[in-house]
Amino acid sequence: MAHQFPIKEIARQAGLGTATVDRALNNRANVSPQTRNRVAAALRELKAQEAQLVAKGRRFFLDVLAEAPQRFSREIRVAAEAALNAVPSAAIRVRFQFQEVMTEDETVAALARIAKRGSHGICLKARDTRAVRDMIDRLARANIPVFTLVTDLPGSARKGYFGLDNAQAGRTAAYLLAQSLPDTGGTVLTSRSNDCFRGETDRFTAFRSLVETLKPGTQLLDTSGGAGMTAATARNLDAVLSGGRQISAVYSMGGGNAAILRKLAEYGQHPTAFVAHDLDRENSRLLSMGAISYVLHHDLEKDMRTLFGMALGGAESRSVEECTASSDVQVISPYNLPR
Repeated sequence: MAHQFPIKEIARQAGLGTATVDRALNNRANVSPQTRNRVAAALRELKAQEAQLVAKGRRFFLDVLAEAPQRFSREIRVAAEAALNAVPSAAIRVRFQFQEVMTEDETVAALARIAKRGSHGICLKARDTRAVRDMIDRLARANIPVFTLVTDLPGSARKGYFGLDNAQAGRTAAYLLAQSLPDTGGTVLTSRSNDCFRGETDRFTAFRSLVETLKPGTQLLDTSGGAGMTAATARNLDAVLSGGRQISAVYSMGGGNAAILRKLAEYGQHPTAFVAHDLDRENSRLLSMGAISYVLHHDLEKDMRTLFGMALGGAESRSVEECTASSDVQVISPYNLPR
């Protein structure tokens, strides 16, 4: 691949080692297609950002680190790039690192690499674990502010949370599904990608509390841990659906909805209502088909603009104030689906 950047800079942008990048650039063996794509994407990002930086003054470096299925990481990237266009007066370089499943050790190692090279701010979507919290404390001591996105780490040294009001979303889902449940309550299948994502736990807790109030006889059949991935989600569903209970409705908090629908169909289950999260490509398609009933959405681009504004303001003043800005829930049905 032809390029104008030092290997070390490409490696930082891609979140890879310099030796791996060197092999990819020189078309050597033992480099996976995914790695080659990451290097190619890093080069495109560097070229686009360099064009922006040439005409501007001081440079700011922001990092976006997220454990998320590809369908959602794509939405984060689009929102971040749109947010950058809304800040024309600043010369900003954003370094993305996305991984569909990221263990605690991998998250901590990625944050440590950012700490080593420096950053004006980190946008983080990660599991709520002790080691991740300790790493955020370390970053705060190094004057690198961390802002959580979509799922929070309350009580840590993070400077703010940006994203959906998860408790509000859980209550909204409970109200919507209660309208379709029988007077006896029925059984609601709930699905989360990972118990360590605080945002999904907050959704579930608020949902359970209100749906049991609105329809006291409601039974919840919960499945978690599929990471929003097709195969893992399907395996988890096998474990809970094999008991033969009739599913009245579904609240999917963590994605993988096409897989959920296929597995329900395999068991002859046809719930009367299905609430999902995030208006990504998959959910937009399922909603337009009428396969799901509602999508709980929020303005991710607005979240990123606010987050970047906080990070840049802190970089210029050398002092980042704590700020949290939760987004209101937007209820999208097949009849108000954006075109």
